[in-house]
Amino acid sequence: MARSTDDPKTKKTKPPAPAASGPIIQVEDDRTGMDPVTLERAVLDHLMYTCSKSETNATLLDIYQAIAHTTRDRLVHRWINTQKLYYERDVKRVYYLSAEYLPGRALKKNLVYLDVEEVCRELLEKHGVDLEQVYEAELDPGLGNGGLGRLAACYLDSMACLALPGYGYGIRYEFGIFDQGIEDGWQVEHSDAWLRYGNPWELPRHEYAVDVSFYGRVEAQWDAEGNYRPRWVDTTKVVGVPYDTPCPGFQSDTVNTMRLWSARASHELDLDVFNDGDYRHAVEDKVLSEAISKVLYPKDDTPQGKELRLKQQYFFTACAVSDIVRRYKKEHTTFDAFPDKVAIQLNDTHPAIAVAELMRVLVDVELLPWDTAWGLTQKTIAYTNHTLLAEALERWPVAMFERLLPRHLQIIYELNQRFLDEVRAAHPRDEALPGRVSLIEEGGERQIRMAHLAVLGSHAVNGVAALHSELVKHDLLPDFARLWPKRFQNKTNGITPRRWLLLANPELARAITGRIGHGWLDDLEALEGLMAHAKDDAFTDELAEIKRAHKERLARIVKRRTGVVIDPASLYDVQIKRIHLYKRQLMNCLHAIRRYQEIKADPGRDWLPRTVMFAGKAAPGYAMAKLHIKLIHAVADAIHRDPDVAGRLRVVFLPNYNVSLAERMIPAADLSEQISMAGKEASGTGNMKLALNGALTIGTLDGANVEIRERVGAENFFLFGLDAPSAKALVQRGYDPRAYIEESTALRRALNLIASGFFSPEDPNLFRPVVADLEDRDTFLVCADFDDYCRAQGEVDAAFRDPRAWGRMVVANIAHMGYFSSDRAVREYARDIWGVESSPVTLPT
Repeated sequence: MARSTDDPKTKKTKPPAPAASGPIIQVEDDRTGMDPVTLERAVLDHLMYTCSKSETNATLLDIYQAIAHTTRDRLVHRWINTQKLYYERDVKRVYYLSAEYLPGRALKKNLVYLDVEEVCRELLEKHGVDLEQVYEAELDPGLGNGGLGRLAACYLDSMACLALPGYGYGIRYEFGIFDQGIEDGWQVEHSDAWLRYGNPWELPRHEYAVDVSFYGRVEAQWDAEGNYRPRWVDTTKVVGVPYDTPCPGFQSDTVNTMRLWSARASHELDLDVFNDGDYRHAVEDKVLSEAISKVLYPKDDTPQGKELRLKQQYFFTACAVSDIVRRYKKEHTTFDAFPDKVAIQLNDTHPAIAVAELMRVLVDVELLPWDTAWGLTQKTIAYTNHTLLAEALERWPVAMFERLLPRHLQIIYELNQRFLDEVRAAHPRDEALPGRVSLIEEGGERQIRMAHLAVLGSHAVNGVAALHSELVKHDLLPDFARLWPKRFQNKTNGITPRRWLLLANPELARAITGRIGHGWLDDLEALEGLMAHAKDDAFTDELAEIKRAHKERLARIVKRRTGVVIDPASLYDVQIKRIHLYKRQLMNCLHAIRRYQEIKADPGRDWLPRTVMFAGKAAPGYAMAKLHIKLIHAVADAIHRDPDVAGRLRVVFLPNYNVSLAERMIPAADLSEQISMAGKEASGTGNMKLALNGALTIGTLDGANVEIRERVGAENFFLFGLDAPSAKALVQRGYDPRAYIEESTALRRALNLIASGFFSPEDPNLFRPVVADLEDRDTFLVCADFDDYCRAQGEVDAAFRDPRAWGRMVVANIAHMGYFSSDRAVREYARDIWGVESSPVTLPT
């Protein structure tokens, strides 16, 4: 069937007809069989009995659902055997707690992982169905916002591929972050109803629902032995219902679990109030309770928004801890072996309340002595820090905490008192040290420092890139690093090559396999073998053809989504990430303005055609970031309307960036913009994905850029800007951005054009705040780095004009990305932090 532009949710198509002949139908075969005849029969069975559709009225969405359920059956078979093996061997399990997951679409991944994608494609093609169209019927799960959630998904993937017993815990957000619309250049948020067609991959586990308490008060009580046994009473309860999604290993029999929690009211309906005619108040408890799992990162610029965020964090953490303890107690009668069987990893500070919650459960519920419970907690929990930005380190007002989680505040106070007593005893001469490391921030509104709680309650603390880990020790948490130097370590982030190369760029994957074999799928370091082909013109030509095909496909997507026509022969200059001032999309935009002005001034020059692409979402309450999005659109519109720059420069912003769009943009990119201010990006993983797919990097010495440059070679990386020590020193000396603006003719001219109202003639003052912020503050040193950034962009132009040299640089980047596999990172976590061993699963014959 020819590719259709019709909506895949409503497009009707003919499903596969039943096989003319085949083996006798058996339930086990149809649920688990892998041969083409059985798979075809299973799809038809689900089409009729799961989707309730016949051959004549099935849509692509129905076909997707039928294939998804057929695939899930085969995963469930392996899933059950995996869990059975874990219980039989009483293995140590990893529990990964993350507020975000960005797994991406599941159908293609699961078909490839089961090694049946081509079988399924051929089966459908016989009957006029295009598997690629079926893929488009699946919606991206709205469970994350950016790199944090994508990293969590990569690590779950690697745990399964390495046969490590792992579980991912989080929230089943009903509406995710938001769908990003663009109206007159402004970001507009719409609810992301990713569950509107159902989710065939998840299984609700109502039998493991957990009651989660909020509010109330603490009654002081003592047992017969005189031990303090408080009771948390008069609470409001919310029910956490788990939904399980299988996480398979690549072409193996291991299937791990992502368990996400949905909030449900403990009392769905007040029947008396309903019968009295007050229908709204009759369901008020239900609405308030279920708001917890409605939206990822609700705006927190109001007290209600802050409270909802804290509720979310405690909700999924409490559900996870309860589930972990329940599972442990199935096989153990004491908690002596708890740290030997349980490893809890906190993915950033969102789940840091797990420290206090595990203490509450062990002390108040399981009645363990305080010191015993604390020893178990510290041996079990580890903490990954993902940010150097102060605003991203959770701090909660003590008054709000006391109202919402009164027992946990008591526990935090007790932990803090004991900790500070130890600090004073060990460091009597440093009178300020207790205040610096305290869990409570005094002065003004008293707040709880959640990062401090995470460090105190963990046996290991890690950063996510070599530079970041050093900055965590020396700038972010220096006192803790001096107290416990052995507790701090580095675990540089990684990405799964299966999602970001095999699935996103199968053509490149085939080209690589054709040169070095399949081994790179299990050991990405094997990509080093490509260096033997770096000077092979046939190989670099093949890579260039693959890149061109992806660029042409992306050009069609850009035209469909934005109406803008771009040239696949131009250099695709790509910056795809969350819109935030420290990531400096503004500097990229200013360079586009500079380039526009130079073309206008010298139209006869041989300009290298360039298409500058942006994609990413700004937080709903982040006004300046949203104004930057508007500026990018205004600059793009001005350039598109000017015939003098036609065919030489285009700027485009692709809306609603998600995993599926990333899988289209990353293989097509020529240049990867990794231009954050040095010392602000923890790691970055987009830099890894783009380099693995043959994009060259222009970047600062920030995050994992440092390690990428070390491995690919300085000659294959376009470096610019201040390094972290220099940036820090500049700020400490007293940074004056106006001085840099005066020294830079190009920057001054670009800012003057913005300030003049050229890009906003209907409102000449619209972008004045952008200019004023740079002139008066420039927190992230855009002005200081701008001229050097332009210099590096000139080097990019020169390099791209030499296709042979560029091709060799592409090979060098791909070949040296092996270190940045999430498999390597997860192995390091398992060895150095979790103490977890591989437990391979083999299906019984």
